[in-house]
Amino acid sequence: MIYLHLFWEFMKIGLFAVGGGMATLPFLQRLSESTGWYSQSLITDMIAISESTPGPIGINMATYVGYSVAGVFGGIAATIGEVLPAVVVVVIVSKYLEIFQESVLVSDAFYGLRPAVTGLIAAAGLRVMQTSLFRAELFRQTGFIPDFFDFRKLLYFALVFIAVRKWKKHPVIYIAGSAAAGIILAF
Repeated sequence: MIYLHLFWEFMKIGLFAVGGGMATLPFLQRLSESTGWYSQSLITDMIAISESTPGPIGINMATYVGYSVAGVFGGIAATIGEVLPAVVVVVIVSKYLEIFQESVLVSDAFYGLRPAVTGLIAAAGLRVMQTSLFRAELFRQTGFIPDFFDFRKLLYFALVFIAVRKWKKHPVIYIAGSAAAGIILAF
């Protein structure tokens, strides 16, 4: 049954994606490859959507994928699957908060989890960059090195990166500006 499959796949993502929404990216990429429910480029689009709408990427992606695969009930099943592990863990942790706060074992576990999550997010970020800034498929077809680079997108990426580092405005400003620029310039 598709609802159970959606629930199960997104429950695994919700259970193991420690570190927030971006930590779900490697799991979402793997799910894309194993099920074919959505493309790798959709993940990049969902990051853009999730950064400009309320809610973490994992939940937004679960809802979208569930809905596109099996309608409203598919969206509900996938979303519940994504959220349920976090709810269970938070309830357990809140019940035993004092014990967990003072536990050397828990402290040591987080010592190892933090760099691992950082590595997962960095790897996913590199994959998103490959999908959104480079044209590997065109390069494979032509073998012409300049075809590998999407120079307009690379230039825009560099401009936004520099602007964020220099002016440190709220991310919504960059997201809205980028959406408007995309519409105007038709990247």
